Amino acid sequence: MLVHDTLVDVDGPAGVVRCALSRPQGEGRHPLVLCFPDIFGNSEAHRRVCRRLAGHGFVVASVEPWGRQHPVGTVFDFDADRAAALAAMDRAKTAAVDEDRQAALAALVRAPYVDDGAVFALGFCYGGHLALRAALEPAVKATVCCYPTGVHVDQCGGDAADTLARVGDIRGELLLVWGRHDPHIPAAGRARIHAALEAAGARFEARLYDADHAFLRDVGPRYEPAATDHVFAAMIDLFRRRR
Repeated sequence: MLVHDTLVDVDGPAGVVRCALSRPQGEGRHPLVLCFPDIFGNSEAHRRVCRRLAGHGFVVASVEPWGRQHPVGTVFDFDADRAAALAAMDRAKTAAVDEDRQAALAALVRAPYVDDGAVFALGFCYGGHLALRAALEPAVKATVCCYPTGVHVDQCGGDAADTLARVGDIRGELLLVWGRHDPHIPAAGRARIHAALEAAGARFEARLYDADHAFLRDVGPRYEPAATDHVFAAMIDLFRRRR
């Protein structure tokens, strides 16, 4: 399926919220996947993930995370800007990212190419935590969180977060993706998250791969192509089942 890339600027409570959009070409309405990138933002590596998913018939809108701190359109270099990306994450406020997500969702479901009855969420690393918070939205039918950071210590970026305490409000289905060798989310952390979801009666599946953090990112030595294929298959199956 041919994919069209564009940028969509949404009016947020503190200014522009930019979304990098990948969607099937042509007419018709398609399910919306509200996507949240890692700390480097809407990098080309992340856009490739979005395009791949859009090619399966989804409108993928990747919400830029740093518009309140840096000029709209800022993307951090994976090597040269690592310290700046980490600093931006540490300054992020949970209430602010929630507001920006809500503004993006409210605008995107009105788009003529979006099926507003089929809304999903997806995120990676810091964005995986943001995706889990997006799952709290009543409209979100299913969410995929890839190695979401900070959840197990009640911290979203550099700010306190009540995400685990609120998982009982999630009405959709969850898929959690982990790397066994991830230094940011130890086994005890995964166990705490799973226990909270179990206690809340959430519908979720957890998949553990023999991989490091950020193993879906197709640059650098941590990339695991075979595991990435498995994750994509599971993700697409979940979203199609929950349409």
